[in-house]
Amino acid sequence: MAAGVVAAGLLSGPAASARPAPDPSLTTMSITSPPGGANVRVLLFYGSAAGGDESPLVNAGIAAIERIGQTGPENQRFTVTATGDPRVFTNDTKLSRFNAIVFLTGGGDVLDPEQEAGLEAYMEAGGGFVGLHDAARAEPYSDWFTGLIGARPASGQATVQRATVEVGDRAHPATRSLPLEWKRPDKWLNWVKNPSGDVHTVARVRESTYKPGAGANGWDHPVSWCRDYDGGRSFYTGMGGTVSSYDETDFREHLRGALLWTTRLVRADCKATITGNYKAERLTKPNQPGRNDQIGEPHGLVTAPDGRVFYIGRGGADASQPVVTDWNDPDIGKGRGEIHVYDPKTKEVTLAGALTVFGNKGGGDELTKVEEGLLGIELDPRFTQNGWVYLHYTPHSGIDRDKRMAERRVSRFTLDHATDKLDLSSEKVLLKWPVQVHSCCHAGGGMAWDSKGNLYIATGDNNSSGFSGGYSGNNPEPNYKGVSFADARRTAGNTNNLNGKILRIHPEPDGTYTLPEGNLFTGRETDEGGGKTRGEIYVMGVRNPARISVDPETDILYAGWVGPDAGAPSATWGPAKYDTFAVITKASNRGWPYCMGNKQPYRDRNLPDPSQPLGWYDCDHPKNESPNNDGLVNLPPVTGNNIWYSPQGGGPDFPRDANGVPSYKAEEAVYRLPWLKGGGQAAMNGPVYRYDGTSSSDVKWPAYWDGKWFVGDFYDADQPRNAVLMDPRTQGDGGLPVHSESLKKIVPVGNDGIKNLMGWTFGPDGALYVLDYGRGFFTSDAKSALWRVTYTGGGPTPAAGRLARGTQ
Repeated sequence: MAAGVVAAGLLSGPAASARPAPDPSLTTMSITSPPGGANVRVLLFYGSAAGGDESPLVNAGIAAIERIGQTGPENQRFTVTATGDPRVFTNDTKLSRFNAIVFLTGGGDVLDPEQEAGLEAYMEAGGGFVGLHDAARAEPYSDWFTGLIGARPASGQATVQRATVEVGDRAHPATRSLPLEWKRPDKWLNWVKNPSGDVHTVARVRESTYKPGAGANGWDHPVSWCRDYDGGRSFYTGMGGTVSSYDETDFREHLRGALLWTTRLVRADCKATITGNYKAERLTKPNQPGRNDQIGEPHGLVTAPDGRVFYIGRGGADASQPVVTDWNDPDIGKGRGEIHVYDPKTKEVTLAGALTVFGNKGGGDELTKVEEGLLGIELDPRFTQNGWVYLHYTPHSGIDRDKRMAERRVSRFTLDHATDKLDLSSEKVLLKWPVQVHSCCHAGGGMAWDSKGNLYIATGDNNSSGFSGGYSGNNPEPNYKGVSFADARRTAGNTNNLNGKILRIHPEPDGTYTLPEGNLFTGRETDEGGGKTRGEIYVMGVRNPARISVDPETDILYAGWVGPDAGAPSATWGPAKYDTFAVITKASNRGWPYCMGNKQPYRDRNLPDPSQPLGWYDCDHPKNESPNNDGLVNLPPVTGNNIWYSPQGGGPDFPRDANGVPSYKAEEAVYRLPWLKGGGQAAMNGPVYRYDGTSSSDVKWPAYWDGKWFVGDFYDADQPRNAVLMDPRTQGDGGLPVHSESLKKIVPVGNDGIKNLMGWTFGPDGALYVLDYGRGFFTSDAKSALWRVTYTGGGPTPAAGRLARGTQ
């Protein structure tokens, strides 16, 4: 060989050509410790079913792996022995000297039954295996080898193309040092059966960046993966199909990490995305008839430091309870906003308290349904000491039945830790503002803390979904007793209104609040000589943000909001309904009702005839020229959002004219986020997971998920339920996710699973807690429930005591 070392005396005897039955005495490894030892060796097998000389690719692969073994830290080096003779697999004594075996083969039926049995015995004894590119074509008739490799290539030969690899695993040694988006040429294989969920995928290839041809796998196209298999460790990469691959520094680092794990020089987790390693269990029982003893109409949750889960019911009761919709009745919309507590120690639920809210109205058209009620809950950062609970709600006592207005407030209550009961007389009202309740909808409700003690409060645009054809929501005409209810420029687009915003305040011990530095406005801005802003506003231009979260490590705010109802884009009025997720790194305007998605504008409309379109909004210089605006005319520029989706697909975008206006022609759409789609859609933002290596919890999700952002939808068909990875360099300016992982086999979908996602968060035990809304709107029912999803796969492998060179 031009490169590589074939060990003298490794094999002896004539070349094997016949296929005798396996000899058990040759293929059973009777060793008590794993193959290899402190003197780490790698066997590189390049045998092929095809005759002829070894290919340049084999020479390049051997040279690269030898070089990897000779470089790096002294305690991570190894020696390489290369052979093309399969008889090595029938000599268990000599085979057991190797810590790992690399298959660099052109494929085909390269092992006879006896030789394959030897490889099986080697893995069962705790061996390591690395397969490169065409190794996935080897042993085509062996189910065991299919399991070892993980997937089989589709028919046809791939051509060399440049593509982008999404490196999703930032913890595994084979990928943690690689670029998030790794652009490189190779021969990209399609898979007969996608292995995702059965193997742990560490990298995917993005099909939109090349031509995958027949048998394409779609957005989830694994290219490198690993698993603990049949007693040993298996790593496969579909890369390495070109000679030039082995000259790439990053590709050699990829191989180095794979070899370090398979040789037992380092430990790694190859279980984190295998769906069988997760358990979803329902924690709450169905309510007793006529009572919300277990759960109300689910609308949000939070976990306490001791593991208790606090979750709220918006205001709807079960279907047996009366609903008052007559505005002449003093009990119009009266409901109970309930706070329940689940204690993991006792596995029991306590009703901590109930507020009398305006919120028990449901069904019907825009003038009879309502989304007000008990909308959000948070616990004080010092909750363990002070028992303070913050609730975002609409008190029934605050409604004006004549003008059909109500008061929204954020209040602080005190909980008795001994009884899990709220002292309702302890209420301190921090913040209150008016909302119209004549016409549904969009109340928002989510809350979150940052590390500086600032409380974020998400409010909906308090605007009707009608009167604009499902597009911008900017019709100035309808009003009730002088209050517009179909013009979101009055609310979300108004710098002097707290609706359609994410507010940021700093609660003080006496029940008041102060304003932190860095909000969007100071509250002292003027336009034409008058005060036109509210200093509580951190983000403006959001439509219906039900859920927000703050990453505890970075203090970055994450939010999602529901879009309008138009089923398709319009060249006259603008984009279709876009549900949206955003990484918010600073105070900003997110666009509604002027622009959506990646700064795609709507068409203006105004009096005297709102049915006639005016000019397109300018996302970089938006103006609020609504007759219902009492704030600034000139608004902050719109910041593009990171994730948006419509019934047609994820991240729809269009060619733009010289003024930057998209064509909005369906046939010209490009979908930049192919892993999600809408239809019926209601965005439910989730947390950013942070792995706690010091925690002794045996149910915590593994480190693979660290830093990943959970985004989901109320619905569970094509809609997202994914963990995404963002690029810190671009996320604050609307950069797209660089990687996405489906959670639908881990957070189960379907009628007997978590079909209607209404809130999710990680607890101090590292488990995921999830609310299922139930199967009917504005009520609680037998499917309304609190769930917990735990990890059961165990720790990294190999065991620390089985590392080749001491413990790690």
